[in-house]
Amino acid sequence: MRIAVDGMGGDHAPGVVLQAVQAAAARWSDLDFLLVGMPKALPRNPGPRVKVVTCGSVILMADPPLAALRQKRDSSISIALDLHQRGEADAVLSAGSTGAQVAASLKHLGRLPGVRRPAIISVLPSLGRPLVLLDVGASSDATAAELLQYARMGHIFSQAVLGVESPGIALLSIGEEPGKGNRAVVEAHKSLLDSDLRFLGNLEGRDVLAGKADVLVCDGFTGNITLKFAESILPVLKSRLVDHIQGRPLRLFGAALLKPAIRELRQEFNYEEYGGAPLIGVQGNSVICHGSSSARAIESAIGVTRLMLLNKVNDRITRSLQEHT
Repeated sequence: MRIAVDGMGGDHAPGVVLQAVQAAAARWSDLDFLLVGMPKALPRNPGPRVKVVTCGSVILMADPPLAALRQKRDSSISIALDLHQRGEADAVLSAGSTGAQVAASLKHLGRLPGVRRPAIISVLPSLGRPLVLLDVGASSDATAAELLQYARMGHIFSQAVLGVESPGIALLSIGEEPGKGNRAVVEAHKSLLDSDLRFLGNLEGRDVLAGKADVLVCDGFTGNITLKFAESILPVLKSRLVDHIQGRPLRLFGAALLKPAIRELRQEFNYEEYGGAPLIGVQGNSVICHGSSSARAIESAIGVTRLMLLNKVNDRITRSLQEHT
């Protein structure tokens, strides 16, 4: 399996990207890498099973995605997706501009047969198993039919990548009752009740991390806000905890005793454990990483990409949509 990696994408590129690719190549012997970057930014010989492919430009986070794709046709993300389109790579991974990667993925790869609209998946920690949340930003709106497809794609991802045998599916809404929510959510609720999926009903915002579902479905506007809010919780708690401990000897002593537990909690809610957010529903494998990703986060994202390839997620989605159309 060969993965094309955008060596110029992200706040800490190319250093952390190169480090992640080298670590992943050492960890998984069944992966080869095409590392795309500017000629002077990457070493000529980055290591075993890693080949450098040069690009002529980089799409920056501040660049308008569509305009940048037209003006920078030789950008690192465009070259990486072109390699995928031509069959020289089986997947693409980038920590660069999400908007550019989504637009370029749709342009170069297109949608899987039967998919109305692709979605971005994010995996969140919860009180139960890890939670698959989608869509978290590929599109702002979603119809009831699209929410039903998101549920089906999330179901397959949860099975194939997280190993959940029979994922419980829920809709994110403003109340647990079937009639609560906007028109799309109410209609999707009815469709999911009639589907073959294990539908649990609606979940409210307070239950997102409660471990009540394995897959949580919503439109991209709602999902992106939910994801960003979830990411803010741990830093806020950490900051407030420090404020309440500083200058109080007894509390400092207690904090020292709790340090192992705090470290474990921080690890449990660390996004770096999952690293990547796959753009599910495109005719290929396009995985998006956080712009501030560390080498560890990118290596984790490579691991997710590997599992998607090994377990043929796209084939399973296509087959499921054909069977239930």
